[in-house]
Amino acid sequence: MARYLKPFAALILSVSAVVPAWSQNYPSRPVRIIVPFAAGGPADIYARYVGQRLQEALGQPFIIEDRPGGGSVLGTDAVAKSAPDGYTLLMMSNTHTVNESLISNKPFQLLRDFAPVAPVNYSDLVLVVHPSVPANSLKEFIALVKSKPHELNYASSGPGTPYHMAGELFKAMAGLDIVHVPYKGSSGARTDILGGQVQMMFDAITTMAPNVRAGKLKALGTTGKARSPVLPEVPTVGEAGVPGYEATIWLGIMAPLATPKPIVERLNAEIRKIVMNSEAKDAWAKQGAAPMSMSTDEFGQYLREDIAKWADIVKISGAKVD
Repeated sequence: MARYLKPFAALILSVSAVVPAWSQNYPSRPVRIIVPFAAGGPADIYARYVGQRLQEALGQPFIIEDRPGGGSVLGTDAVAKSAPDGYTLLMMSNTHTVNESLISNKPFQLLRDFAPVAPVNYSDLVLVVHPSVPANSLKEFIALVKSKPHELNYASSGPGTPYHMAGELFKAMAGLDIVHVPYKGSSGARTDILGGQVQMMFDAITTMAPNVRAGKLKALGTTGKARSPVLPEVPTVGEAGVPGYEATIWLGIMAPLATPKPIVERLNAEIRKIVMNSEAKDAWAKQGAAPMSMSTDEFGQYLREDIAKWADIVKISGAKVD
C-alpha cells in the first residue's frame, strides 16, 4: 500500500508547491477594474487611485473601465460573467448592497456570484440645493417642500445608489413628498443641479465640496454623525432638523466568485497597504474620505450586515426602482 501511496503523495506535494508560486506570478498581464458608475464620481476617482498604486506594486497595468447604467447592474453583470482568473475586478459600493433588496430581478446576486476582496474607503454625503431655491437652512427647505408637495425634485445617480437611498431616507424621516429624478450616472445629476433643472441632491462631499465653496450650490447638511472637516461650517442633517439621520457612501473591490483564493488574498494584502499608507490617509482626509481595512472574511461579514441593514431601510422608506 505504501508503494502505491508514495506517487500520489508526491503529486499532492508538487501541486501544493506550485499554487503559491503561481499566485506570486500574478498578474502576468493587464488587469481590468470595471467601475459600474459614471466617470468623475467617487468610484471612478478612487478606482484610478487604487489601480495606479496596484500597477506600481505588481508591475502590470490596472485599466479602469467605466460601464455605468442600470444603477450599477450593467457593469456588475459584465464582471459576474467574466473569467474568474483575477484579471477582471469590480469596483463596488453600497449601491450593490442596497440593490440586493431593491432590485429583485438582477441577473446576479452579490454574495452568490462574487468574492469579497477588500474595502477601500467611506465618506459622508452632503445635501445641496441650487441657489435659486428660496431656503438657506435645512429647516427652511423642509418647510418649502411641505408647502409644495410633489412639486420639487431631487436628483440621484440612479436607483439604489447611495444618493438615491440618502434621499429616500431623508424623505421618510422628514415626512416629505419630493420627486426622485434618477440619472444614468452622477455626472448627469450633477450637471442638472448645477444648471437648476433639479432643486436638490445628495452627493459625495469629495466631489461636491468645490461647487459649494465656489457658491454654485448651497449646502444645507452633511450626512455623518459629526460635522465634516471638509465643510465644517455646514451642520449635519441630524443637527439641522432631522434627528438621527445618517448616510454614507463606501467603496470596495470584488472579483468573480471562483477567482483563486491566493489571488484574492494577494489583492487584499496589496489594497490594505495602499489604503493605510499615510499618503492616502492624508490626501483622502482632505477630501472627506477615510480608509477601510479588512481581511477578506471580515469584508464578507461587513457585506452581509450591510445587505441586511439596507433591506430594512428599503422596507421602511418604501423606496422603489423608478
